[in-house]
Amino acid sequence: MSEHIEVRRDGPVLEILFARPEKKNALSNAMYRAAREALEAAQTDGSIRVVLFGSEGDAFTAGNDIADFAAAAAGGERREPEAFRFIEALGRAEKPIVAAVPGFAVGVGMTMLLHCDLVYVAETAKLSTPFVNLALVPEAASSLLLPLRIGHARAFAMFALGESLSGAEAFTLGLANKALPAAEVLPAARAAAKALAERPLGAVLATKRLMRDVAGILARMGGERQIFGERLQSAEAREAFQAFAERRPPDFSRLTS
Repeated sequence: MSEHIEVRRDGPVLEILFARPEKKNALSNAMYRAAREALEAAQTDGSIRVVLFGSEGDAFTAGNDIADFAAAAAGGERREPEAFRFIEALGRAEKPIVAAVPGFAVGVGMTMLLHCDLVYVAETAKLSTPFVNLALVPEAASSLLLPLRIGHARAFAMFALGESLSGAEAFTLGLANKALPAAEVLPAARAAAKALAERPLGAVLATKRLMRDVAGILARMGGERQIFGERLQSAEAREAFQAFAERRPPDFSRLTS
């Protein structure tokens, strides 16, 4: 268990909280592992009926810890990233998932919301998927799910141009159930999780299965995963992360695809 992941029980609701507020809850490999293990354990624990993802501080998560990406791009130790295992666990999860998003949701912080069944977001939250800015590609089957939710043009702008959405816009586009003042987000998510836990679990699980093409989602995750790994080893990615470390704009003009 990571010290930056807090797991709580509230009756039939399991809360998984990102608890690294000093780093905007940027996710390390250890955090991904701890969150995945808690999520997977919930699937086989008959006393847990709902999973809630939340956070400490004023951000949901700033996404993957940039140091992990930079190490991979620089040719560091090649290992199975815990991020992909966490993402796959989201895709396979059978029990309903609720999310409370009080602020920044970047990268996987945004794409994981596509696997949550109820989402409560701060009106002033900022949701973004700046994968292309880092010379990478989308993950978590978001290349499939986000265009289905908000349309190709808006999704492509988020991916390729790094455009963001406010919490209010996310609600309008159907990415969130409610957009609220930040202080009301976690209480609203907890109330929804408790209400959901009171519903007949068999019917809830069957409804979620009918609404999701799990095989298609996992297949898209696999395709994204392969290309993501290739992109991490590209000259473009090395330039992107070197520029980030040097606090300068990247220059891709001399690089080919």
